[in-house]
Amino acid sequence: MSNLISFESEEQDGYIKIDQYNQKQVEEIASYYPNILRAIGENPEREGLVKTPERVAKALQFLTHGYDVDGAEVLRSAMFEEEYSQMVVVKDIEVYSMCEHHMLPFFGKAHIAYIPNGHIVGLSKIPRVVDAFARRLQVQERLTNEIRDCIQQTLKPAGVAVVMECKHMCMAMRGVQKQNSVTTTSAFTGAFQNDVTRSEFLRLITASLD
Repeated sequence: MSNLISFESEEQDGYIKIDQYNQKQVEEIASYYPNILRAIGENPEREGLVKTPERVAKALQFLTHGYDVDGAEVLRSAMFEEEYSQMVVVKDIEVYSMCEHHMLPFFGKAHIAYIPNGHIVGLSKIPRVVDAFARRLQVQERLTNEIRDCIQQTLKPAGVAVVMECKHMCMAMRGVQKQNSVTTTSAFTGAFQNDVTRSEFLRLITASLD
């Protein structure tokens, strides 16, 4: 999704909305959707659907723009030498991704910690790393590992912990149709493989500041 990027600016409710997309890819993706609409029994020429192929193409580009983002580069852009060596936790990071098996959404929260070993990273970069891997066709298990590995390999901390809790629309809307089920995955390296350190992390992500 590199190549030429176009911009659309539109003022909505007092702020400027800017969409980025590759026009050539929009046209290519959109070209398939009239036949898809016909195949499910719809009329792609009716008023409500005339612009749907283009809208879907732009939505897919946005939902999968993580293929163009290098998570390691995101971290390296804000790495700082620091002697701090206690646990750094960023919890309740919103996650939105797409199941690669059905191309339906799954969403929830990620809780991430690392123990610095000479370097810290700007806190906003941790959620950006989550988005870099979430905005692709994914399975939750791989997504959890990719976030862990990116932080471990780039920052080289004493340990990394990732816990992810998500609801999957492929389970809620079809198949077993269990709307309230939540899938939890976890991945740990280094110091977090120790029971005491891991327990402290799990206590911190479940604790309330209220």
